[in-house]
Amino acid sequence: MGYQSEYNESVNDRDAFWGRQADAIAWYKKPTQILTEADYGSHRWFADGELNTCYLALDVHVAEGRGEQVALYYDSPGTQTKRAITYNQLLAEVKRFAGALKARGIEKGDRVVIYMPMVPEAAVAMLACARLGAIHSVVFGGFAPNELAIRIDDAEPKMVITSSCGIEFDRVIEYKPLVDQAFELSAHKPEHCVVLQRPMVEAPMTPGRDLDWQAFQEGVADADCVPVESTHPLYILYTSGTTGKPKGIVRDHGSHAVALLYALRNIYGMNAGDVWWGASDIGWVVGHSFIVYGPLMGGCSAIFYEGKPIRSPDAGAFWRVIEEYKVNSMFAAPTAFRAIRKEDPEGELSKAYDLSSLRWLFVAGEKLDSSTYSWLDGVLGVPVIDHWWQTETGWPMTAPLMGVEPVPTRLGSTCVPVPGYDIQVVDQEGNELGPDEHGNIVARLPMPPGVAQTIWQNPQRFQESYLTAFPGYYHTGDGGFKDQDGYVYITGRTDDVINVSGHRLSTGEMEEVIAKNSAVAECAVIAVADAMKGHVPVGLVVLKQGVETADAEIEQQLVAMIRAEVGPLACFRKAIVVQRLPKTRSGKILRAILRKIADAEEFAQPSTIDDETILPEITETMTGAGLGRS
Repeated sequence: MGYQSEYNESVNDRDAFWGRQADAIAWYKKPTQILTEADYGSHRWFADGELNTCYLALDVHVAEGRGEQVALYYDSPGTQTKRAITYNQLLAEVKRFAGALKARGIEKGDRVVIYMPMVPEAAVAMLACARLGAIHSVVFGGFAPNELAIRIDDAEPKMVITSSCGIEFDRVIEYKPLVDQAFELSAHKPEHCVVLQRPMVEAPMTPGRDLDWQAFQEGVADADCVPVESTHPLYILYTSGTTGKPKGIVRDHGSHAVALLYALRNIYGMNAGDVWWGASDIGWVVGHSFIVYGPLMGGCSAIFYEGKPIRSPDAGAFWRVIEEYKVNSMFAAPTAFRAIRKEDPEGELSKAYDLSSLRWLFVAGEKLDSSTYSWLDGVLGVPVIDHWWQTETGWPMTAPLMGVEPVPTRLGSTCVPVPGYDIQVVDQEGNELGPDEHGNIVARLPMPPGVAQTIWQNPQRFQESYLTAFPGYYHTGDGGFKDQDGYVYITGRTDDVINVSGHRLSTGEMEEVIAKNSAVAECAVIAVADAMKGHVPVGLVVLKQGVETADAEIEQQLVAMIRAEVGPLACFRKAIVVQRLPKTRSGKILRAILRKIADAEEFAQPSTIDDETILPEITETMTGAGLGRS
């Protein structure tokens, strides 16, 4: 079956299509109900089925004779540690840890917050929770205590699992003091805190509450898998909310398993025994879907990398990992490769490594500009594939199906809709637009399996956030268009569209033009308030190492480029050279904060920022350039 016939069936006969995909899962009780409606406009998949995600990720493969295959390759440049953990070994560790959780009263439905760095024990904790039917909520390691406390109060966990520290390049970041502060700040008090003591630093322990990772597991019986309903929550993952309170996205066991296995095999083209690398962190949705659960359910060997694309120890770190573990396919954000390119503009470091195992590279999370695409294409010589998805969906919405029929990609497009997603473009009134007409990207309901259908303890907020703006559709919050062949082009968040004298202009389009300048490593275009025109665009650019061109000359070049390629109506007249751009820990540029700085508005220091020292620095630079003054 080719892409088009597969896609057509997925939207025209959902029960047949997804019923067939569900057959690939080892259910305890196979579902007879495929799709049913639920409250608040959402839906449920495979509601009467029973299964266990940990069983699918580990026990099945051991039973089928794959026990001695590597499940996780752990690679930590900062600590110079490497481990190859087989499915047999990982299953034994998870059984024992699940038994320890059970001995401390953790059972089906209980919540457990996991606040850990990229160490294999984090995956063990996640899988052990899944084994018992407990609901884990992974919080990115290093989040501020207040943010952790907010999540503790919302999820109300019985237990928190953490580590004594994490590694950031050559810095040791102590986690336990942050957890202790979160416990003090939270109204809900978890009963216990399990602490993995790492050699770099020993965390102080609170008697009676804190439990040592090793001692906690001594003398306990291994735990078997607990069968759970398909709709039983597997995890809660918090994402930013416009009201300031994070939204607890809920993912269930059944539809999550079906969707991830489908995506791994059909979108990413991975089969049992292949080596897969999701270059992200377990604190983000990519880490849940395509570092831990997806690759393991698919019988792959997954890379668990505790490092960065640069300074680990150099900008050849990614190429070293690909060669050493013979990676067949990988996923990373474009930001990672822009960082590598800035350090190594000609890609010289890649020439020292054998990258022949790599079949293709997937990127998502940020716009893939044409210059980064061209650079990657030249360095790797394999397909570089832009695709699009969100925390809420848990797996891709648009992408080629590399495991079915790899449709041609188009530069600037995140490709065609994935089977199950009926992607449309609508105007502000919800009217569907035609080819090449810019508007709001939406997906016709019902959404396919794997997509979140509620917010933890607040289904009404889910409806208000995603289903109310355009009745009958899921509102993605992204803007863009589809071409005449159905390829989707994401131009940015809908609130990143600049209205200049009544003309709606895309920041993404202008960033694409700026990125073509050979001196520019990365950039962000923001809207700045203007009394005459409403808003005008301003570019913030980071230059490549070694560039000696004067800032004023760079600005002149970029202004001319925007005028030539976007037009004079863009009113692009200012480009500010900065040393770096403020980003989240997952690599996304904090454009909303930059807009507030430019307009001299107050803002809260975001908990997701990767470096707390950058905001004063960039504020000074922008103020010196005439922005941010009242």
